[in-house]
Formats: sequence, C-alpha cells, structure tokens
Amino acid sequence: MAIRSKLSGNEAVATAMRQINPDVVAAFPITPSTEIPQYFSRFVANGEVDTEFVAVESEHSAMSACIGSQSAGARTMTATSANGLALMWEMLYIAASSKLPIVLNVVNRALSGPINIHNDHSDSMGARDSGWIQIYAENNQEAYDNALMAVRIGEHKDVQLPVMCCQDGFITSHGVENIDLIEDDKVKEFVGTYNPEHYLLNASNPIAVGPLDLPPHYFEHKRGQAESMKNAKAVILDVAKEFEKMTGRKYDLFESYKMEDAETAIVILSSTAGTAKFVVDKLREEGKKVGLIKLRVFRPFPAEELAEALKGIKAVAVMDKCDGFNAKGAPVFNEVRSALYDYEKRPNIINYIYGLGGRDVKSTDIEKVYSDLENTDLKDTYRYLGVVDDNDGGAK
Repeated sequence: MAIRSKLSGNEAVATAMRQINPDVVAAFPITPSTEIPQYFSRFVANGEVDTEFVAVESEHSAMSACIGSQSAGARTMTATSANGLALMWEMLYIAASSKLPIVLNVVNRALSGPINIHNDHSDSMGARDSGWIQIYAENNQEAYDNALMAVRIGEHKDVQLPVMCCQDGFITSHGVENIDLIEDDKVKEFVGTYNPEHYLLNASNPIAVGPLDLPPHYFEHKRGQAESMKNAKAVILDVAKEFEKMTGRKYDLFESYKMEDAETAIVILSSTAGTAKFVVDKLREEGKKVGLIKLRVFRPFPAEELAEALKGIKAVAVMDKCDGFNAKGAPVFNEVRSALYDYEKRPNIINYIYGLGGRDVKSTDIEKVYSDLENTDLKDTYRYLGVVDDNDGGAK
C-alpha cells in the first residue's frame, strides 16, 4: 500500500535515491539542487544506504567521478543545476558517448548571465543534444516517479544511455506537496540489481572507456549512440507500463489534456502545465474548445506521436521557458514545428518565450495565449509573454 507523505521535490528525489540505493553518488552543491545530495548524505551517514558518497571540488569533477564509477560497473547518480550543468558540459558528452546509464537529477535554473538563481529551462535545453535522455516533471510526484523509472530506462540493454530527470527549481524543488511513496521493497524489486555486461573491473573481458576514436570508427559509434536513443522511446513506454501496474500512475511520452475535441492547444513542459490545466478547465466552462499537451519526454523527441495528437488542431502555441537566440524560435517550438512539417494538413503554430529567470506566469498570461490562438493572423510566430515593454510600461 502506498505511503502518503508531504515532501518537497528535492526531498522526493533524495528519497527515491535512498530506495534505489545506488553504488556511488558524486556531487557538488549548487542552488537549487543542493538539497538533493544534502538529504542523501544524511541517509549515507545514518547507514540507511550502502552508497559511496564522493564529495568533489566542482561539477566537472562530479560528472567525471560518475563516469569513472559507472565505467567500473557501479550504479551511479548525481544532481546539479544551471552553471553546474554547464561546467559538466564536456563530461556530459563523454558519459553519453561511452553509453553509461548515469542518472542526473537536474533542478532547472536560469543559466548565467546575468546571474540568476531562479527557474527556467536554459540549462537542460542547452544540453538537449548532448546524447542524454531527458524527462521533465510537472510536480513532486512526477519528480519522484521519474527518478525511479530513469534507472530502468537507462540501464536497459537496448538503451545504455544516461538520463536527465528535470524538475523546476524552487517551484517543485522546494515546494512541499502531498506525495505517494512506494514501499522500499517494491522499489528494490522494480529497479533490480545492476548487472552490466561490460565494465572496467571485469578482468575476464577487458575494455577501454573513452579511447581515441579516429575517422575509421567514430562515425559508426555515433550512429550506434543515435540508434540507442531511438530504442529508448519504446523502452520508456514499457517501463511506464510496468510502473503503472505497480502504482496505478500512468505515464506516456506526453500527456494529452482535454484534446479529444480541441480546436486550439498549448504545448508546454514542467510545472507551468499545472497552471495551464487550470486555464483549460476555466475556458472549457465558458464553452471554448481548448486543450493542452504536456511534454514529458523531450529526448528522444516523440515527433510522430505528437504530430498525430495535433493533426486536427486549428492553432497551436508552443511555450518555451528559454530562448533559442536564433531569431526564429526556441527549442521546443522548433522540435514541434519540425514534427508537423511532413503533414499536409497541419495547424498554425506560434512560439511564446515565457518565465525567463523565474518571471511569474499567471493564469491570465495563459488565457492571453489561448485568446491569441483565436486570431487567424498568426504570422508573428516568435513572441514573448509577460515581458515588460520599455515603450509603454505594459506587458507583451
């Protein structure tokens, strides 16, 4: 029977890590992810886990230590945010190309500069093409659940890739919510024992990790990495089905909310989806046919599935909590637009940049987006929501 509790998102992830009992956690503190290794270090000190906790001198060192331990055959986890993730940049690519199923809990925070400790998605979106699977959580329950499923996904024989579990800094990481925890023994059975086929300490089958890879082989290795990412989509769904049998909580690549007869829709990630659902309910009561798609899995990107879900919609607004700085749109928008390209009948699509640096996103802001979608003139596809206009002091 589920254990009812009240936890912040960081506490929920640390609890999941305790139940997983990884072999190694290497971490360096950075706001707002600091609490995850902090809470977990207490479990280590109290003897509640068998984990080797490695306190390092930087985030680059943290990921380097994770690569070393996972290469040696140890189940490994860590956490970081923003500038810490940026300092890991080099090692993110090495972890992915070495096909090491490390689990990294990213508590999303604006990436400097200017220096800002509040939430947006510029950190993980900057790392979107580093070869890591990316899963985003709307609330604390999902942050907990995703951390448990990530282990199974990354370690699957057809995947063998690292996984980022992302949640919104301060909004979910420090906000306390009711949460249903799974019993320790059930988690232990669900995640199973890590039994890698290839690892450095296997004397009977010596391997090299991270060697020089020259032109005769490099291309093929990157192609193999890409195939593993393709395989991850089916594995994510299979693990979610098994998780649903255990908990009753259903997960997919994305959540469709009141999309059955929707004429306009929003595509969005993470905690703002909760605000958007509130607006959808309100507008539905007013007789408006609006819907919402909350992306959960961003890598691998569910292009075909998303295009199918949006094919009957008249207009779609894709909301990005970071900017792409390409003068044409941000990452989620570009992915969604690309997914729809091959469809002869596709909706009008616009992009909203919102919430940068922790800017509040109100229900009235979301209502404005749905109102804009009713306008047939959607030529201005690259827009900002809630930014102060210096010319008139208002908000665009």
